[in-house]
Amino acid sequence: MLDLWYKNAVIYCLDVETFMDASGDGVGDFRGLTHRLDHIEGLGATAVWLNPFYPTPNRDNGYDITDFYGIDPRLGNAGDFVSFARAAADRGLKVIVDLVVNHCSIDHPWFQSARSDPGSPYRDWFVWSKEKPEDITEGVIFPGVQEAVWTWDEQAGAWYMHRFYAHQADFNIANPAVREEILKIMGYWLELGVWGFRIDAVPFLIEYKGLDEEPDRDPLLLLSEMRDFLSWRRAGAIMLAEANIEREKAPDYFGGREFGADERMHLILDFPLNQKIFLALARGKAAPIVDALGTRPKDAPRQAQWATFLRNHDELSLDKLPDDERQEVFAAFGPDEEMQLYGRGLRRRLAPMLGDTDRVALAQSLLFALPGTPVMWYGDEIGQGEDLSLSERSAVRTPMQWADEHRGGFSRADCEPVRPLVEDGPFGFHETSVAAQRGRPGSLLTRVQHMIRARRACPEIGWGEVEVIEDLPEAVLGLVSSWRGARVLTLHNLSDAPVTCAPEIAGASHLVALLGGPDEAGHNPLAPGEEIALPKYGYRWFRIDGERA
Repeated sequence: MLDLWYKNAVIYCLDVETFMDASGDGVGDFRGLTHRLDHIEGLGATAVWLNPFYPTPNRDNGYDITDFYGIDPRLGNAGDFVSFARAAADRGLKVIVDLVVNHCSIDHPWFQSARSDPGSPYRDWFVWSKEKPEDITEGVIFPGVQEAVWTWDEQAGAWYMHRFYAHQADFNIANPAVREEILKIMGYWLELGVWGFRIDAVPFLIEYKGLDEEPDRDPLLLLSEMRDFLSWRRAGAIMLAEANIEREKAPDYFGGREFGADERMHLILDFPLNQKIFLALARGKAAPIVDALGTRPKDAPRQAQWATFLRNHDELSLDKLPDDERQEVFAAFGPDEEMQLYGRGLRRRLAPMLGDTDRVALAQSLLFALPGTPVMWYGDEIGQGEDLSLSERSAVRTPMQWADEHRGGFSRADCEPVRPLVEDGPFGFHETSVAAQRGRPGSLLTRVQHMIRARRACPEIGWGEVEVIEDLPEAVLGLVSSWRGARVLTLHNLSDAPVTCAPEIAGASHLVALLGGPDEAGHNPLAPGEEIALPKYGYRWFRIDGERA
C-alpha cells in the first residue's frame, strides 16, 4: 500500500513568532516551540505546519521573504530549526513548512539586483512592463488596502507586477531559472527534515499574467515538476495547496487519474466546504454542508485528498457564497464592520464567533468527522480570543494563551510582546488558557483531545467513501464513512434545540458509541432504528457493527 500518511493525519498550524518565547525578548522562537511540542503531541496532532519563519522585513506576517534559505534571526538559527525538526520527529510529528514562491520581498537581493540593472541576471526573474498596464487595479486581492497589482519602480524605470502588496514582487515562472530555484528551495528544506510544503497562493503561482507573450508551456507543468522532484528527494513528502478555486478546476491541481498521467498536489484546502460550514452553522441546518460535499469531483486520483479546516491565519473568506448567503454569515458571526475584511470575509477567531462552548465543540467535531484531512489553527483547541484593534488579519494572530500569568505564559519578557495578548473577556488568557483546561473533564481542550483520538482511530473518515444519511431532521448532518468493510457513523446537530433521530443503517446489527454521549466509553450498544438523542449543538460518533455471526 502506498504511504499516504496524510490521509489519516491531523495537521496543527502555528506561527513560530506567536507560539512560545524562550529567549525572553517578546518574540516566539524555535526553542520555545520545541519546548511546547509536548502540548501538540498530547493534543494528538500528527503533523505541524509552520507559517513563514524566513528572514523578512515583516510587512506581511513573514510572507515577504528576503532569504528562502534562512531563518528569521528573531526566531533562532538553522541549528534551532534542526533541533526542533529532530524533536518533532522524536514525537512522531511530521513538519510541513510554508513554501511562498509566488513572490518575494522587494528587499530581496534578487529584486534589488533586478531593479538596479536591465542587464542583471535576475531582471527576467520578475514581471515587468515598460508601459503602464491598461488596468493596474484589475485582480486586486486586498480591496480597500491594496491599491493596484502594478507599481512603478523609479530605479528600474519600469512597472513590476505584484498580485499581493506592492512590497511583494511576483516571480516570472516562465523563466526556467525561476522554476529551477523553486525546486532548489524545496530540496534544501527537505534535507533539513521537512515532510512537506503548504504552497502559498497556488492559482497565482501558475499563471503568466503580465507577460508580453505567453509561453506555449502549460503553467500547470510547474506543479508536476514540483511533485516529481518531491518524489525523488523524499518519498512520502507532500504538497498541500492553498487554492481557493472552483470545484471544476480541482482535477487540474490534483493531476490525472490515469496511469502515467501527471500527479500534482496531494492535498487541496477545501475553501468551498469551509464557507458552507459557516453558512450551515449560521442557519442551524445541515443542507449547505451536504451541498458542498456533493460538489467535490468524483473522479479524483487515488492519492488526492481534501484538507478540511475551520479557521486559519487569514480572514474567513466567504467569496464563493452568493451575496445574500454571505450577508447571512456576516449577520450571524460578524455584524460589525470592524469584524469584516476586504468585503468578502471575517477577521475573527472561531470561539468569539460561535460563542457557546458547546457550539465551538460541535464545530470542532465537524472538522474531524468530515471526509478529508483536518487542519487546525493554534489556539482554537482552547477557544482562544481575537484582537480586533489590530490591523487586517493580525486580529487572529495573537500569541498563544498558555496560562493566567505574566504575558499569558507566552513570554517572560518585560517588554511588549510581538503582538498584544488577548486579556479581557471570556476569551482572554485570564479565563481561557491551556493550563486552565488541561486535564479538566468537559473543557474544550479535553473534548478536542477526545475528538482527535477518535479521528485517528477511524481511518474510514480519511481513507474511505462517505455517504450522507437522508431523512434526518434538517438540523442534523449524518455521515457514514466506509473503508475495507468497516464503517463509522457521525451525527451533528447544528441547531440550538435538542433533536432525536433514528438513522437507517443498512446491514447494521448495533452501534457502538465512540464519542459525544453518555455511553461514550463504548458501553450500551444501540440497536438498529433506536432513537438517538442529540442535545443542542450535540454530536455523536459510533462504530457500525454488522450482523453478528
